[in-house]
Amino acid sequence: MTEHTDTRSSSFLGPLGRLADAGIDWQAIGFRAGLEIHQQLDTQRKLFCRCPAGRYSEEYDMEVLRHMRPTLSELGEYDGTALMEFKTKKEIIYRLNRQSVCTYEMDDTPPFEINSRAVDIALEIALLCGCNLVGELHVIRKQYLDGSIPAGFQRTAIVGVDGAVPFNGRMLSIIQVSVEEDACREVLDEGHTIVFRTDRLSMPLVEIVTGPELRCPSEVGQAAQVLGDLMRVTGKVRRGLGATRQDVNVSVAGGTRVEIKGVPRIKMIPHLVRNEALRQRALLQIRDRLRETKGGSAEPVMRHCDDIVKDGRNPVLVEAVRRGEAVMAVKIPNGRAVMDAPTQPGLTFTDELAGRVRVIACLREAPYCYGGPDQSLLTRRRWKLIRHRLRTKKADAVVVCWGDAEDVVTALEEVVVRFEQALQGVPSETRQARARGITDFERILPGPDRMYPDTDSPPTPISDERMGAIRAALPEPPWERERLLADAGVPAHMLRVLAVDSRYQLARRLVQAGVHGRLVGHLLGSLLRWMARVGEPVEELGDEPLFDLTLRVARGDLQREGMLPVLRGLLHRLRSGEEIPSVAELCEELGLTPLGRDPVEVIRVALEDGGPPRSEDPQARLRYAMSVAMQVCRGRVAGRLVREVVTRQLAGGAHVR
Repeated sequence: MTEHTDTRSSSFLGPLGRLADAGIDWQAIGFRAGLEIHQQLDTQRKLFCRCPAGRYSEEYDMEVLRHMRPTLSELGEYDGTALMEFKTKKEIIYRLNRQSVCTYEMDDTPPFEINSRAVDIALEIALLCGCNLVGELHVIRKQYLDGSIPAGFQRTAIVGVDGAVPFNGRMLSIIQVSVEEDACREVLDEGHTIVFRTDRLSMPLVEIVTGPELRCPSEVGQAAQVLGDLMRVTGKVRRGLGATRQDVNVSVAGGTRVEIKGVPRIKMIPHLVRNEALRQRALLQIRDRLRETKGGSAEPVMRHCDDIVKDGRNPVLVEAVRRGEAVMAVKIPNGRAVMDAPTQPGLTFTDELAGRVRVIACLREAPYCYGGPDQSLLTRRRWKLIRHRLRTKKADAVVVCWGDAEDVVTALEEVVVRFEQALQGVPSETRQARARGITDFERILPGPDRMYPDTDSPPTPISDERMGAIRAALPEPPWERERLLADAGVPAHMLRVLAVDSRYQLARRLVQAGVHGRLVGHLLGSLLRWMARVGEPVEELGDEPLFDLTLRVARGDLQREGMLPVLRGLLHRLRSGEEIPSVAELCEELGLTPLGRDPVEVIRVALEDGGPPRSEDPQARLRYAMSVAMQVCRGRVAGRLVREVVTRQLAGGAHVR
């Protein structure tokens, strides 16, 4: 593996990326992080059926209602995440469009043979990651009871293990690369009902899992960018929001692994990681405080408080009682001291409780907590009555929830469980990325009991001939592309842009033809990208006209400012459906051919034909003289040379009006 030092700073991550590392010695707090990158593959068909991939629609032809229940693993055990999802009692509704889904997605038909193109792309990516490839593909099932997959499990297969990629002057280990199917798109999650669209379901994904070797928050963002670039150079992955999703695993000394799930944008990663690491530090301090006070643990003893709040001043609780909902409270011995302890920016430990209540008990409203920052939502008199009923002491915390009676019991049980976990420190969780760089509870972190072999899919041998063909067509990794472009003189800020661009091969041809990197960067990194942003169909223009145009400039037959009118001429012919002329013909048509005679003489004649000047101001005379000269020299003579000749002519008394 070629040694590579990433010369790019974290500036591409934006201000949050640059600030995420500040003020903390990350090694001193035992910071560790790793990535799981999920990237959709550009295939025509889905992974285990023949439905089209990438066909999205808001319309649907039917709905299917399902309920999920956990199953035993191969060792006869239940996965903790599956048990947690079962407690939510979700009704799961799938909206089906007949153009993008079939009976396989609904688990009514066995899987077809795995998509061979998707496997080939995954093998190619695994090779770029330096992995040892499997000789035989074995499909396994990964249990998901959150409703995102109607079958209750995702089919996945490892294609490579034990790889490494160069990163910041060292090697970043790649634990494994897998090919797997994507999940549904969530439409609505409210109460005990969750709604999904199935158009994205079973689209092929590749997953890259790194080792926990990233040393600070900005490095996590940089690593995600490097791995994203590595997949993009294949030209066989999908682009756009949602096509790539990052899961980030974070821990600090004394804590445990917490997964931030589905981060859609790389620039969000450093700030999310920083806040999660600091959240774990805060939870460890809360643990120590609870242990000192011998608090936080309690039997789930609950009391109804409907009669206490029904005629109070809180309109939410009054309305809840009027609707016939239950209002209940639970006591947490010696827990009051940590209720308002900060955990994330603008959040406290009470928000940790609210996350569990929202997800597991499906209650829409966050609980009221005595000792928390929301204590004022109930009057001192109501709190006194509730505390008297629970027989609390001054140091005890009280949590009040309301809603359906069964849901309230579940909620208060989860509050007790969360306090018991607080005594241990940092619970292993999967957390959702939210705005402002904060996270919220999503589910308990899954364990190995969720995975088991898929008996419906036979092993798929990977032949030596198949691997040989993939190796022969393997693209250069992005760090080698950057080195080639840098050696050719491409400006540093354009190296990554051109290395992963779809026209990299054109850039390479131009560099090998002797064109200086600055000119290559001007065309591909600036001019074409600007024209694409303003709506020009530059992606429809072939490489050959661009190659000829750049060589013409490199030889001096056309000036750089002449590239834009030639490109506009080519795109005009393309839009109108006319036959695209050669660059030489178009230059002739636009009057951009070489002068064929001394440019000094051409400029002198142009200035003499202009007549005497109207202004006596030297700068005004120069500007007008330049405009006269450029009418015949634009795109044919370098602007610097035109200015020098015009200045001499004016100094010699040339007559311009």
